[in-house]
Amino acid sequence: MKIEIHKISDQAELETAWAIRRVVFVIGQNCPEELEWENEEESVHFLALLDGVPVGTARWRETENGYKLERFAVLEEARHKGVASALVQTLVNELSPNGKLLYLHAQLEAAPLYARFGFKPKGENFWEAGIEHVKMVLEAN
Repeated sequence: MKIEIHKISDQAELETAWAIRRVVFVIGQNCPEELEWENEEESVHFLALLDGVPVGTARWRETENGYKLERFAVLEEARHKGVASALVQTLVNELSPNGKLLYLHAQLEAAPLYARFGFKPKGENFWEAGIEHVKMVLEAN
């Protein structure tokens, strides 16, 4: 199996990413649709392909606190094949040289994935879109 991750460069790819997020978050996790599409314009989006088929997506955006990694989504049939790890690694590799804080709001179930890349929990757990989360940070080197 071949995993490829690339920065989204056109509207068709962005719509593919949105379709993946709709399946994973809006349909699969019953997240409110209006929350899913916040901050799209200022985000840098990525698409994950497994054997040439789009199966995952993620994005990052700059905030006053650093770079926030968001919207990691992998279709159910492509899970446990390294796609999410490849997405995390790609975003970390792109942003780490900037010397700013990298952080994310991890669903508790996904926190161990981010911990493997050095993200550490910070603060109390909280609820976002009806799902328990924890803020995780990766301090700049």
